[in-house]
Amino acid sequence: MSVVLDVRGLKKSYGAQVLFQGVEFSIADGEKVGLIGRNGTGKSTLFRVLAGEESPDEGTLALRRGIRVGYLSQDPEFDPDRSIFESVGAAREELQEVLEGYRKVTQALSGVSSVPGANGSGAIDGSPPGESETIALLERQGRLSARIDELEGWDWQHRVETILTRLGIDGWERSMGALSGGERRRVALAQTLLTDPDLLLLDEPTNHLDADTVLWLEETLYDFPGAALIITHDRYFLDRVVDRMLELSATGLAAFEGGYTEYLEERTAREERLRVEEGKRLKLLEKELAWARRSPPARTGKQKARRARAWEMAGAQQERDRTRLREVEMEVQASPRLGRTVLEARGIQKRYGDRVILRDFSDRLQAGERVGIVGPNGAGKTTLLRILMGEEAPDAGEVILGENTRIAYLDQLRELDPELSVARAVSAQDWVELGGRKIHLRAYLDRFLFPPHVQEQKVRSLSGGERNRILLARLFLQEANLLVLDEPTNDLDLDTLQVLEERIEEFPGCILLVTHDRFLLDKVATSLLVFEGEGKVFRHHGSWDHYLGRRDVERAEAERKRKEEDRVRREARAEAARSQAREARSGEGKLTYREQRELQGMEQRLAVLEEEKETLGARLADPQLYQGEGGEEVARLSERFRETEAELTRLYERWMELEERGG
Repeated sequence: MSVVLDVRGLKKSYGAQVLFQGVEFSIADGEKVGLIGRNGTGKSTLFRVLAGEESPDEGTLALRRGIRVGYLSQDPEFDPDRSIFESVGAAREELQEVLEGYRKVTQALSGVSSVPGANGSGAIDGSPPGESETIALLERQGRLSARIDELEGWDWQHRVETILTRLGIDGWERSMGALSGGERRRVALAQTLLTDPDLLLLDEPTNHLDADTVLWLEETLYDFPGAALIITHDRYFLDRVVDRMLELSATGLAAFEGGYTEYLEERTAREERLRVEEGKRLKLLEKELAWARRSPPARTGKQKARRARAWEMAGAQQERDRTRLREVEMEVQASPRLGRTVLEARGIQKRYGDRVILRDFSDRLQAGERVGIVGPNGAGKTTLLRILMGEEAPDAGEVILGENTRIAYLDQLRELDPELSVARAVSAQDWVELGGRKIHLRAYLDRFLFPPHVQEQKVRSLSGGERNRILLARLFLQEANLLVLDEPTNDLDLDTLQVLEERIEEFPGCILLVTHDRFLLDKVATSLLVFEGEGKVFRHHGSWDHYLGRRDVERAEAERKRKEEDRVRREARAEAARSQAREARSGEGKLTYREQRELQGMEQRLAVLEEEKETLGARLADPQLYQGEGGEEVARLSERFRETEAELTRLYERWMELEERGG
């Protein structure tokens, strides 16, 4: 496989702060690589460098000649006045222009509109063009048609519609300025996938996607023929998509073969080797320092060299201690004891216009339960939380909050004043209370990996993951026995995510959790509230993985029943045709031997054609058909579907005729 990207010795700093240095790696054609690292280590900055939006301080990067790069950033920019469909179409601007030109030429040939010909003339609106104009227009139409073939663009509109639908984006005429941050991210992902790139750079592509859409994205990337470099904290996604992992830190880049599971195994083995080496180094250091301290002043060159080596080793150890990676230290406030009633919903109804969000929803939260809330984008998960929190009124029904219930709520808006310092974004006081004891705010923030010099920085200078850590630091200062978390894992690095999971598992109260992180759901949720559509929400007792298995069984059973019903309908239609033929028998004479043989084989032939029609319909409804170079296959299957329908119609008519004559 040829190399599509080669990076050598990259370094990037902002002022005195070195984000990364000595970064070296290459990506081969078709390879899928995951990029992980602590928040603030510069993963998104590295992507901006690779995409050409920023320059490195040192080092080189080489892209294969003629390569197309698709880049999804964490904060995509759009013209606020353009529609969703226009913004996605910008991914292939030349194709858009060629298709529009072809449409206008076709209209001009039919006399619908005026378009300049090769000689600058044009057809007059409402009348067909003259002979010379027709020739010029046909020549231009041929050139445009050939260019559309080269750009593989005949199914472009269908591909756009399919991807927008799969990503849960509706109202395609809405302006980009009217969209939420999550919707803008999904539009950006659609645009990136439609660029037909050779190399994809995806920065947290699973954020703001529901679990089913993440599964679709996994399959899409798995089948994607090009290369991909992906920043994500979704561990199932890493296991199922990537071939190799890269971990970025201030000192460089470490490579691991395989997905997330293999990364954990190799990282554990490496840390064990380093621990053994560190133990040996410390023993040697202690020995050398003990000698240096008790020995008289060095007289010989050899003694001086040994004393210098001892102090050099001590300095190196201090540097290692300074740069050693620390973990976030989260501590949950002691929570009041829960009463018999924690939270109860009775007959909740909610709709926006004609759209039903919740239909007669009732449920009760029991002490110690950790409930995950799942469903498609836009189904109403956040609306349900807002109603339960009293931030939005239901159309009908009531929410009962227990007398002893104390809620800490992390909403999805993540509102922080960008002009506040990190310290003041967490607390207006210099001392905070945690677990019944006073602790200085600086020491508390240090536990969340905000050293003193960062605590005075403005919030606007932080990465998405660092901002999320601020919100978590603020959340865990509250005394609560019910945690309500709406997408808490967005932009968190894997190490912080693991610590958050541990705190959630240890939390003695109740938890309501909206998340697309399937690993987190499997690890902490005791049950699920599942949005099924049309306002229906049901409780599934078990993990996400168990729910998927149950849903697959239910879907398979529903498909079996549908096929059985189709078979019964076909047989009933055939019997009705036979009965009708017998009743309307005209006595035109007996069938010939050949006609008798034809009639005998007709029922089997009809069954075969009905099955083929069903298979073709399912294939044409599959979004994967319209990915990549599927234009010719779409046309072939569509033509065969039409032929099958016509053949079925002809056969049923012939069958009725023969039955009528033969009795």
